Amino acid sequence: MSLFLPPSRPPWAEGINTGALTWRAGRSRPPRRSPPAAALGFFARAWLPLLLLPGTAAAAPPPPPMANSGLQLLGFALALLGWIATLVATVMPQWQMSSYAGDSIITAQAIYRGLWMECVWQSTGQIQCKVYDSVLALSSSLQATRALMVVSLVLGVIATGVAVMGMKCTRCGGDDKVVKARIAMGGGIVFLVSGLASLIACSWIGNQIVSNFYNVNIPVNSKYEFGAAIFIGWAGAALVLLGGGLLSCSCPGKDGLSSNRRYPQGKPISKPPSSKEYV
Repeated sequence: MSLFLPPSRPPWAEGINTGALTWRAGRSRPPRRSPPAAALGFFARAWLPLLLLPGTAAAAPPPPPMANSGLQLLGFALALLGWIATLVATVMPQWQMSSYAGDSIITAQAIYRGLWMECVWQSTGQIQCKVYDSVLALSSSLQATRALMVVSLVLGVIATGVAVMGMKCTRCGGDDKVVKARIAMGGGIVFLVSGLASLIACSWIGNQIVSNFYNVNIPVNSKYEFGAAIFIGWAGAALVLLGGGLLSCSCPGKDGLSSNRRYPQGKPISKPPSSKEYV
């Protein structure tokens, strides 16, 4: 009976040391990689440590802090211009002007009625004004308009001081950005209330002018139309509301300001295995 014996090593392989070609104990042979994968791995090992700092990961950069400052400056400028327009409209006597709707109206003079005085303009260029003698003798709409315009101006002064303390470009109110943002938001809310008060005042007296104009029981000589002060008051109220809304956008989030948001630290990049470990 013949026994099956494994083939012996060929004569040409007697001088080859097979121990250097064996893998270390406990390590498995890595799979072969295609040329594109090998090139990608070489690029990752060579350039990725230079692009990323050790101990950090690729995270979205925080938004620029100056964007919120520009928004605050724009809102404050608009609100301040609106407050100035409200002040000009309050002191102007051209809230109501005499109507020329009839055919027998004399145009040699024009009558203007404001919140504080009544003026007569002559065709020669002379103007004569007279302050109201009694406040209680005025109509209820005129009294309410005066009160609302005064309240709007007072709230505008308070809102200006509060907004200046909370703006980023000032050093008032401390160095805490979250607290300053809340102060600026409070100033914007006060501006909104101020603009709403002036808007109600101008709309109230405007509605009264329209109602009296279309009232058939009122003589034509006693009817009035819109004056320039009402339009200036409406424009000022719109600017104050817009500026107050922009300042109110400075409200910080739950975790503080969006510009100071802290991003989680990424995991450190592990060093790729070297080819020496497989020998």
